[in-house]
Amino acid sequence: MPAIKLDGNLLAKTIRAEIAEQVKTFIASGGKPPGLATVLVGDDPASHVYVRNKRKACEQAGMVSIHHALSANVTQKELLDVVASLNADPAVNGILVQLPLPKGIDEEAVIRAILPGKDVDAFHPENVGLLAAGHPRFLPCTPYGVRLLLSRNGIATAGKHVVILGRSNIVGKPLAMILMQKPTAAFPDAGDATVTVVHRGTRDLPSITRQADILIAAIGVPRFVTPEMVKPGAAVIDVGINSVDGKLVGDVHESVIDTAGAVSPVPGGVGPMTITMLLQNTLAAAKIYA
Repeated sequence: MPAIKLDGNLLAKTIRAEIAEQVKTFIASGGKPPGLATVLVGDDPASHVYVRNKRKACEQAGMVSIHHALSANVTQKELLDVVASLNADPAVNGILVQLPLPKGIDEEAVIRAILPGKDVDAFHPENVGLLAAGHPRFLPCTPYGVRLLLSRNGIATAGKHVVILGRSNIVGKPLAMILMQKPTAAFPDAGDATVTVVHRGTRDLPSITRQADILIAAIGVPRFVTPEMVKPGAAVIDVGINSVDGKLVGDVHESVIDTAGAVSPVPGGVGPMTITMLLQNTLAAAKIYA
């Protein structure tokens, strides 16, 4: 029997409607419309599309979208000045600087320049530390989207063996922290799972991935995960977005659908959830610092 499709588009639509209602309630109680500022440097077409989608989703949720488009030859000081102005703007609750940035710009310096309370991507070291300590201010958007894609589809993580393929600061590491920790009042979305993080340098990789009740692929290699790497009936979450011959494909080979119990598609799986969690974090920031 083919795997169940974990439809991120449908779930994102549902959660965005919930967020829109929460925004209405927040404003009705005297709060100002949450404001999300996006900063885009350069002319990368994919980044332009991604930021445009973020802005559209923001406006549909009843939030204020503020956008700064900067040329590819902007200096680091000019970019940091924009970030400083957004930090000081009370109408801005969340700041998102679209990555990657052009060569010559220190990404780490830009991330650190964003006020932690407005860092709705949750990349700032302070927010990473709070997550590691089990008291997150915000959860990083893509890992948060993966977490809800599982829980909202009835896929329990507590007591399960989760194998994460990839160790990036954006997905692998924070997702491991989310899924391994014990749920508490401060961190109700923690996964309470047994987590193994692997990568392309891991010896005998398939023998480890086959142990996973839940396998999450975030390695950035097209169709890397094959059926031989998947435990029959496992849930497989594909975080990869790769372009092959003009077509978007994930890190999981299409044939895995005949082995897994559930699979998130690419496109239409984790991607829509990432933008949705950005809205959730922006609303949370507005509530925290209202």
